[in-house]
Amino acid sequence: MAKYYINAQHKLSKINKEIYGHFSEHLGRCIYGGIYVGEDSEIPNVNGMRTDVVEALKEIRIPVLRWPGGCFADEYHWKDGIGPKKLRKKMVNTHWGGVTEDNSFGTHEYMELCSQLGCETYINGNLGSGTVQEMSEWVEYMTLDGVSPMTDLRAANGREKPWKVDFFGVGNENWGCGGNMTPEYYANEYRRYQTYVRQYKDSDKPASIDNPERIRRIACGPNVDDIEWTQGLLKTLFRHCEAKFHGNTDGVSLHYYVLPEGFDNKVSATQFDEKMYYNTLSKAFYMQNLILMHQAVMDQYDPEKKLGLIVDEWGAWYAVEPGTNPGFLYQQNTMRDAMIAAITLNIFNKHSDRVKMANIAQTVNVLQSVLLTEGPRMVKTPTWHVFDLYKEHQDAQLVESSLESETIGEGEYLIQSITESASLDAEGNLHITVANLSPSKAYSLETVVQGMPGGPVSARILSGKIDDKNTFEQPELVGSKEFQGITRSENGFSLTIPACSVAAITIKA
Repeated sequence: MAKYYINAQHKLSKINKEIYGHFSEHLGRCIYGGIYVGEDSEIPNVNGMRTDVVEALKEIRIPVLRWPGGCFADEYHWKDGIGPKKLRKKMVNTHWGGVTEDNSFGTHEYMELCSQLGCETYINGNLGSGTVQEMSEWVEYMTLDGVSPMTDLRAANGREKPWKVDFFGVGNENWGCGGNMTPEYYANEYRRYQTYVRQYKDSDKPASIDNPERIRRIACGPNVDDIEWTQGLLKTLFRHCEAKFHGNTDGVSLHYYVLPEGFDNKVSATQFDEKMYYNTLSKAFYMQNLILMHQAVMDQYDPEKKLGLIVDEWGAWYAVEPGTNPGFLYQQNTMRDAMIAAITLNIFNKHSDRVKMANIAQTVNVLQSVLLTEGPRMVKTPTWHVFDLYKEHQDAQLVESSLESETIGEGEYLIQSITESASLDAEGNLHITVANLSPSKAYSLETVVQGMPGGPVSARILSGKIDDKNTFEQPELVGSKEFQGITRSENGFSLTIPACSVAAITIKA
């Protein structure tokens, strides 16, 4: 039996909807064939965007989509991706597979996609191989409502009115593929480049990651546990400009991938035993350590938490599926990945006072994707179903909760058996997400809720064997369904949560 306590009267931080964001890079079949098929495709589309993919992403309320990279961002030159498609400059995608990029999906197409999705925009600019002028002109092209050479160019390409850029990343992984820089060197470059990410629309609200009236600028933060990068970055950013800092920077990124032990030996996404299952999940829990580690440094410079921690690349990374291009990073998705998503999203919810956005890698056909496509067919992965179960947390208020459960695992890979988070939405409905990580044991969960809403209780559950997956031949083997096994009590409720399952419980106001 596990004991679960929720204090619905003790509201904590807001769970920004952007925590449930996604990442799309010009990598493998994420964009081409995954999201974009072109206007002349026989696959149903609207202005080139796959209808099935757009509808599936809207169903999980995709809040924000990061583009065009990733490592691709720091070799991407935006003017190559505008104008008539047949005249667009072709390039070799040196990072991912060495394939020819024809730039048929560019700024206008990305903005069209976000319009269809109804989501916010997160552009990643080229600091690694691009110029300040190039970045400045891109922002002008996208956001200026006035007369200038860039707005004339935009109009010539069919767009009179500006778009809204919500977030702008100034470089990507500049400690690695984005230029192999030191934190101090990058920070000085960032200070120069971000100066020209102009705010063409004035706002009288204070600068903050939560101010939607301005372009929120994201600085390249650390890789995994590189605390020296975080320290060097913030020390340099704050030097001589403490009073202006929050006007220049709104967020610092963090990248972390769950790499199973023995990754060099090409660990399979679908064939693994319980020891490897626990190995992988233990690495998912490491996200909490990373947040606390980097948050401690951020707190020294920003105790008011105006600066957001932006986990804009996260997810599981396995060997590619047999017979596919190694540079395309195409992998299957099982209930193990659903558990990784549940663990990670609960951690983000619990740390939403500092974590303001996160973007799973990647949206379609790459790494821990929520969707897989093959020609005209599409599959919703177990990870998609977790995002569907968790979507009620978006923009809700985190409430205090804690859980007493046993430790499980094999060998040195020990984890807590259950992970959870709870929130109140604007209507006063209580939303609870609980995952039982045990591959074989069900748990009786006794829940006490202080300040429990008085309305009815409903729940949905996703469950299966740890290696269950959806395929193009069996696209609905894994999916959520209504869960009836909840018993109300005077002070809460009880249920038995099956092995390897994720439950989303709602108590109406």
